[in-house]
Amino acid sequence: MRDIELKDYDYDLPEERIAQYPVKERDNSRILLYDGNEVTSDIFKNIYKYIPSDSLLVFNNTRVIRARILFHKDTGSTVEVFCLEPLLPSEYELSLSSGQPVEWKCIIGNLKKWKSGKIKNQFGYMGDSYELTAEKIIPEGEAWRIRFSWNNPEISFGEVIEATGHIPLPPYINRQDEENDNKRYQTIYSSVNGSVAAPTAGLHFTNEVFERFAERGIKKTELTLHVGAGTFQPVRTKKISDHEMHCEHFFVPKKTIEILLEQHGRLIPVGTTSVRTLESLYWLGVRALNHSLNLETDLTVGQWEPYESDCKVSSQESLAALSDLMKKNNRTFLTASTKIMIIPGYDFRMISGLITNFHQPRSTLLLLISAWVGKNWKKIYRYALENDFRFLSYGDSSLLFR
Repeated sequence: MRDIELKDYDYDLPEERIAQYPVKERDNSRILLYDGNEVTSDIFKNIYKYIPSDSLLVFNNTRVIRARILFHKDTGSTVEVFCLEPLLPSEYELSLSSGQPVEWKCIIGNLKKWKSGKIKNQFGYMGDSYELTAEKIIPEGEAWRIRFSWNNPEISFGEVIEATGHIPLPPYINRQDEENDNKRYQTIYSSVNGSVAAPTAGLHFTNEVFERFAERGIKKTELTLHVGAGTFQPVRTKKISDHEMHCEHFFVPKKTIEILLEQHGRLIPVGTTSVRTLESLYWLGVRALNHSLNLETDLTVGQWEPYESDCKVSSQESLAALSDLMKKNNRTFLTASTKIMIIPGYDFRMISGLITNFHQPRSTLLLLISAWVGKNWKKIYRYALENDFRFLSYGDSSLLFR
């Protein structure tokens, strides 16, 4: 599997097929339907007709933060500071609620214009004017550790970036963010601040769609994975074995794990982020079953961890072990991270279907789709291209079974 070449997961995506704006009504987007053999289509608001009534939909409730901060220098140049993840404090909730200086791992745009010292930005909050200061500390790989401070400790950092930052639209959306993006680049159920990219499979859902689910007895639950900028990171290597997968942090309540246990074998994740979280839970549960999981240490699922095990443990056994360990340690939620890479040949342990948008050529997300539907990904994407589906974050959706 590690010898997989990215050229085999390439396709021609014309620029005009990349959606630059969402459709007017969320659930009026289109949905491609793949039942394991045939490909058809419908309007997204009718998705409830195609999901088995005993299914459990799993949603990622992360909320996109205004992670792009533009600092305008006296010289007229602009430096963009793109917040990726908190470093001090390292917990999202603590950092975003802090009224004291915080440090984040950031990508700097126009770095050559920020030679030394601090850069400052004026921002308005509750009718008053304040000042945000950014200071370079040390490089963090291709990024930088940046210390942010502001002149009112009664304002949290989350409120600061809400007042001064911009919604971080993906790089393939060739325009500046607009007022409407503040609403439409969020799912209607987003509630936990931390992502720098939306879990876009969820952008199509409306309260009316949820009402149809309830009428059919389709259940839903939520977890949190904060989507990082690495989700857009292109695979620059010829072979997948040479690509380093990005790390993303996730949080799952014990109650959700218990719900997953009850719905064994009927889980349909909404988006690839939910897939990664569910499959990562399985591998943490395997460690718990083998008494090799310490909830006090950094819980990270490695990029190749699933491929280095011949484990045949069921998802029920795995989740039960994880739930028991949390109960033993009086944990009401699990905080962990994952670098898991799901590629063709991966043995899915948790899911029975998948709701997702259409992904870029030669991307790890397209590899995940191929891992699920096999070589028929080409048939699916050819149908989408030939039938004028809209692609990527603001594009149309798909419901994929095996």
